[in-house]
Amino acid sequence: MTEDAIFQGCLQNNASAQKELYNRYSPKMLAVCYRYGHNREDAEDMLQEGFIKVFSQMHTFRNQGAFEGWIRRIIVHTCINHLKKNKKFNDSVDITYASGIEIREENIPSVIQAKQVVECIRLLPIGYRTVLNLYAVEGYTHKEIADMLDIEESTSRSQYTRARQMLEDVLVKKSIIQKPKQKTRLLALFAK
Repeated sequence: MTEDAIFQGCLQNNASAQKELYNRYSPKMLAVCYRYGHNREDAEDMLQEGFIKVFSQMHTFRNQGAFEGWIRRIIVHTCINHLKKNKKFNDSVDITYASGIEIREENIPSVIQAKQVVECIRLLPIGYRTVLNLYAVEGYTHKEIADMLDIEESTSRSQYTRARQMLEDVLVKKSIIQKPKQKTRLLALFAK
């Protein structure tokens, strides 16, 4: 079934088209939800809620940009709303870095397993993780993030900076990377 046929079928509330849409995009969107959720159960709740919104807002898609990108934006906003509704984002964040992180002088390996990095990002406090995902992965500006999360723009910037540092510390502690003398290539990826 083509993407256009799926779209047209979903507009008409056709169950097989909705199932096809869900089957086609749910694995990628679950990965998005997993980055924001506290655990797999949270991520699955966000995914279900997000697809309900996708189906109910299908008539608002105007063929401007990618259909998958439109779905992704709805899913990301659903994740943020879920965190805000459950007050998970507003939990206080204590910045305590693990002591005893061994500093090494070698560079990070040229290839880091994406799954390992995602798992390390999930270890960050929810506020840091959310800002890091929105800024570095989704491409939102600090102003947009501040508006979405009802925080100050400066708070978004500082949480992002702290998230990058904490992520590096976690990656070093788990021996995924080694702490170099200069800025790591990993952090360079997140340093927009």
